[in-house]
Amino acid sequence: MFRQVLSWKTVLALIAIAIVISTIFYTRYLANKIAKEERQKVEEWVEAGRFLFTSPPDADTRLPLKIIRDNENDVPVIETNERDSIISFINLDSAKAETNKSYLEKRLRQFKSLHEKPIEWTDPKDPSKINRYYYGESRLLKEVRYYPIVQLCIVALFIAITIFSIRSSYRSVQNQVWAGMAKETAHQLGTPVSSLEGWVEMLKEKSESQQIAHELEKDVDRLRLISDRFGKIGSTPQLEEVDIINQVNIMVDYMRKRATGKINFSVNSHGKQAITALVSAPLFDWVIENLLKNSLDAMEGKGSITADITEDNKKVFIDITDTGKGISRQNIPLVFKPGFTTKKRGWGLGLSLSKRIIQQYHRGEIFVKHSDPGKGTTFRIVLKK
Repeated sequence: MFRQVLSWKTVLALIAIAIVISTIFYTRYLANKIAKEERQKVEEWVEAGRFLFTSPPDADTRLPLKIIRDNENDVPVIETNERDSIISFINLDSAKAETNKSYLEKRLRQFKSLHEKPIEWTDPKDPSKINRYYYGESRLLKEVRYYPIVQLCIVALFIAITIFSIRSSYRSVQNQVWAGMAKETAHQLGTPVSSLEGWVEMLKEKSESQQIAHELEKDVDRLRLISDRFGKIGSTPQLEEVDIINQVNIMVDYMRKRATGKINFSVNSHGKQAITALVSAPLFDWVIENLLKNSLDAMEGKGSITADITEDNKKVFIDITDTGKGISRQNIPLVFKPGFTTKKRGWGLGLSLSKRIIQQYHRGEIFVKHSDPGKGTTFRIVLKK
């Protein structure tokens, strides 16, 4: 369904581009045609003026006068002598010409750039006197020339809106899939977790099973926490003021117990006892857990992981640094993409989920601060206070 919508929108965009291209060629044809007609009109205007200047007093001047009148509000013309000194002009701003001495000179240069060859008329009584007529473009010709540009801008806007809508639609589908899968996972976990809780309570009643029940209870609590995390995906989480130092320490302690003795964990808060921010504790813990797990996978059994927590007046910064194998430069832009992973096992969803949680639910940032292949990686989380 989505692919069909995408293909139809692509076809419509291509049709729009084809229309614009054909319009550009057609308007160029029209512009050239109008330009030829305007030159002919100016030539007729010059010829009409010459006739009035040289004709006998009893000559019929109705036609040349009509030609002159018809061009009074059309093509702008500047008349010069053989030295290109301006003699007269028509269809230009008279007020500007009077107040701004350079106005006519600028328009003359403009007309020369438009038409290199002016229309000339030599005085039959004195061949040394040559009048040159430089002309510009009428308003109609300018509108015809600029119309394709306006149309192209409109179509470009249309294409941009189409692309944006396609991406928005794709992201909306992705979000629905993410939320649906997460809620279904939470729902499916609910029944076995409730059953396990009942079995744990039964084991507690037997003295010889107390230790087993205690350990099982931890795992059941862990499953309940995972179910709660998945259940919050797709819903607006309740953000509360939480001590970030304490939350990070909890997750570091949890991961320390599950790591080998050759991994050194540390939390550096720079002497601060508490640094607070508005977060959803279960989702925030999930992000920290994902980052710590990635660090553990990158170190292959030995090294160090450091959580560095700082703040300023508006933000809290959490840097998770490991001494693992690092990330290559070409892979850094891909690490938060769904499905991307360099591990043999896993779906590559951990960092993608982490980014979604931080950006969409907490309005914060998460990114690779720096990474050196063979030396380690630092991920940074930025939260609003």
